[in-house]
Amino acid sequence: MVLVRPHPDFPHRHGGGHAPGSGEGGGSGAGCGGRLNLLLSCAGWQQDPWVDRLPRLLEPMGVIAHRAQTGGEAKRVIESTPIHIAVVDLGLPLDGQSSPEHEGGPRLLELLGRLASPPPTVVVKRSRSLRDDAREIGAALRAGAFAVVERPRSITDLEVMLEVLRRCLHRHYHGRWPGSTV
Repeated sequence: MVLVRPHPDFPHRHGGGHAPGSGEGGGSGAGCGGRLNLLLSCAGWQQDPWVDRLPRLLEPMGVIAHRAQTGGEAKRVIESTPIHIAVVDLGLPLDGQSSPEHEGGPRLLELLGRLASPPPTVVVKRSRSLRDDAREIGAALRAGAFAVVERPRSITDLEVMLEVLRRCLHRHYHGRWPGSTV
């Protein structure tokens, strides 16, 4: 089991706290109220309980998950919100399309890599042949991915995702929220 503790800059809430985006801390910008913005892209073609569980597990620590089910949605999130860590599902459709020429995941990796300050990226790979897996993993790592993980299917896989996100935070932000002065 992965032990998850709230960030010291984020007030621990027992019930009557403020909801994310309710004005506490001045919005969702970098360093506001000790919050970290996570882009959580997920292919919407199947029911993914991990995508529903992950934001609920991270929210008490001050992580705000901005979900996107298409490449177009992800682009709009990136344009409107500073992203500190991105989870990129390679199976993400570009805009409701599912054909290979309309894949949003690889394009989202390219978009993130072109940002002035690219966020660390965790890539969720598709289940494909060994040859396709190796090709996708290599491409994701060349694009600067911090880690490539299997699609979480069990609680153990979800714990792996939490651990990868913890390592990502530690390595890229030295264990502190972006913009934190602590």
